[in-house]
Amino acid sequence: MSQDLLNLPHPNPVTALEEYGSDRLGFMQRCTQDYEGIVPLKFGDEWFCLLSNPDYITQVLKDRMLFIKAAETQQLSGILGNGLLNSEGDFWLRQRRLAQPVFHQQQINSYAAMMVGYTQRMLETWQDGEVHDVHEAMMRLTLNIVMKTIFDQDVEDTAAGSIAHTLDVAMNWVEYQEAKNVMGALTEIGELRSPSADMPSEDIDQRLQEAIALLDETVYAIIQQRRASGKTGKDLLGMLMQVEDADDGSRMTDKQLRDEAATLILAGHETTANALSWTWMLLAQNPDVREKLNAELKTVLNGRTPTLADLPQLTYTNWVIKESMRLYPPATDVSREATQDCEIGGYLIPKGTTLIASQWAMHRNPRYFSEPELFQPERWANDLEKQLPRGVYFPFGDGPRVCIGKSFAVMEAVLLLATIAQKFQLDLVADQNIELQPSITLRARHGIQVVLKAVA
Repeated sequence: MSQDLLNLPHPNPVTALEEYGSDRLGFMQRCTQDYEGIVPLKFGDEWFCLLSNPDYITQVLKDRMLFIKAAETQQLSGILGNGLLNSEGDFWLRQRRLAQPVFHQQQINSYAAMMVGYTQRMLETWQDGEVHDVHEAMMRLTLNIVMKTIFDQDVEDTAAGSIAHTLDVAMNWVEYQEAKNVMGALTEIGELRSPSADMPSEDIDQRLQEAIALLDETVYAIIQQRRASGKTGKDLLGMLMQVEDADDGSRMTDKQLRDEAATLILAGHETTANALSWTWMLLAQNPDVREKLNAELKTVLNGRTPTLADLPQLTYTNWVIKESMRLYPPATDVSREATQDCEIGGYLIPKGTTLIASQWAMHRNPRYFSEPELFQPERWANDLEKQLPRGVYFPFGDGPRVCIGKSFAVMEAVLLLATIAQKFQLDLVADQNIELQPSITLRARHGIQVVLKAVA
């Protein structure tokens, strides 16, 4: 017989709301460590459940029909439309099947040289002693790479600017919506009597609509230009234009192409750029790790640029990326909504309940990682990932909706790290405030300022 969720120990609703509003990541981490299994949270009229048992996380992420993307993800529909990240049911399955060949390992491998080439072009503009915002630099580099991959063209400054601007506005909008929801819930229970001074006064919804219109203009222009030329091309867009549904022979409409392209642009550059940005910060804070990384690069590459064939030998470099994504996962949590009454761990989960699995909290859980706050790439030796219970380490999600571009992202991160680290050491500018911005992805709110030091 199912038990009631309210029988479980859980934090006081008012305290929980306040803590969630002021420090979402810290709150998730404390809950995961203080309560086992399922943590019921009541925010206003709505019930949420934070899952801290890896088996429950796996159960929820595995069943895509019973647990669909929650409202938080659907907020992105204005930007991403009905792309792979947002769509559900049979439509999602059709789109996933159509897109799958585009992400065949052989196809992904063919991008390695291009990724390194773009990185070298960036490095040619860097000079010893310069101060750079490495977050901005990684954003620009990975955007150039993903645009070349999707559209086989170098991004013009205007196109790059419109895409970067759309993503900035989207991040701020999602964060704003969350703050507004928390404030609304606190007001409802009489705990908030005056509006917060931190809430922006501008019309953020209007700014989002304008940014989406700019993104649409950029992406549709490329699609229409391709249609008019009669040549689909061999890039990701060309492949998506050519794939046919096995059942009815239909192809993707311009709207579907736009939605998938927008999703790939966001997922294909934003996440890798953030992972690399945090990696540079961690390496600067841990010179012993940086030394071990440099030693491997010298042994394996000895100054030459990395290639696809070098990846199996760059073991420690791979561990550095893995460990960076453990401490600073590109997405800090995933949420699902129960489509009907169901049971998890012997407890009744009512239809409509939002279930949250937090990468941030699970990746820093001392039950599974010794000294979890420390940056120790060596912990990934001896295939640690395979020894961990499923649902503990999941930077790319899990189940049927695991990130389709996972191997693309890992290859890109390792190749870019190896290429840059051989040429420059990145040291943090002293006394800067590196602030976390957990929104659609985990960004550094004010960037990460570094001083470039050319490697002799």
